[in-house]
Amino acid sequence: MATVAFIGLGVMGYHMAGHLRTRGGHDVTVYNRTGAKADKWVAEFGGSSAQTPREAASEADYVFACVGNDDDLRSVATSPDGAFHGMKSGAIFIDNTTASAEVARALHAEASQRGFGFLDAPVSGGEAGAQNGALTVMVGGDSQTFENARPVIECYAKMVGLMGEVGSGQLTKMVNQICIAGLVQGLAEGIHFGKAAGLDIEKVIEVISKGAAGSWQMENRYKTMNEGHYDHGFAVDWMRKDLAIVLDEARSNGTSLPVTALVDQFYREVQKMGGNRWDTSSLLARLER
Repeated sequence: MATVAFIGLGVMGYHMAGHLRTRGGHDVTVYNRTGAKADKWVAEFGGSSAQTPREAASEADYVFACVGNDDDLRSVATSPDGAFHGMKSGAIFIDNTTASAEVARALHAEASQRGFGFLDAPVSGGEAGAQNGALTVMVGGDSQTFENARPVIECYAKMVGLMGEVGSGQLTKMVNQICIAGLVQGLAEGIHFGKAAGLDIEKVIEVISKGAAGSWQMENRYKTMNEGHYDHGFAVDWMRKDLAIVLDEARSNGTSLPVTALVDQFYREVQKMGGNRWDTSSLLARLER
């Protein structure tokens, strides 16, 4: 059993911290900007809550963070009440936020100066993956730090992989989001076309899902898409945040991402339709306006 801090109890973090407590049996202290959410977590899982990230991290062997963006991450890590000011030498900070590779490298440099480890470890699998403890975790960092933290990370994961040096986890998550963007648009267009052609979408998906067109998106989202239900899953606002990180990195490394850029604009149109919190599969709603 390790002493663990978890910072950020949002849609993903709430369940991830829960698995660290119930599946891993770790001594977990949580911090959340809204204290009521932390109180709810403690009532459900046990453990304890702290008033600041610094307090949560003060005795921890492993400090996890899963927050909104680069600015949120810097705040919980390096502000005066941030976790970095409370962490002990030899501890490890594991960042599950989907953020930029740049902020990962900057935080790693500061962590090294302070005498503790840092891993960027964004996740994929959505809220269902977090609830089921079946997330995919893409990690950047040195191999020894990774091996030390791996057994703890595995409490909420089905796949954990070291992708390279610090920043590589975030870059891998960018590849993940690029692939998803194209897949969801393709699925939306396929369902849209099938409906217009008078086909039974249930029958169509039953057949094509067993062939080369099959995907996680098709298996898990086609029914709700076909029914026009989008009040679940990974929100459009968050996908646009992720794609902004992707497109910014692409400008830096000189890669061309025409489909990703186009789908990002399609999501902007979904936002204008009032779909900020709709699931990313709501690209079909845009086609069916």
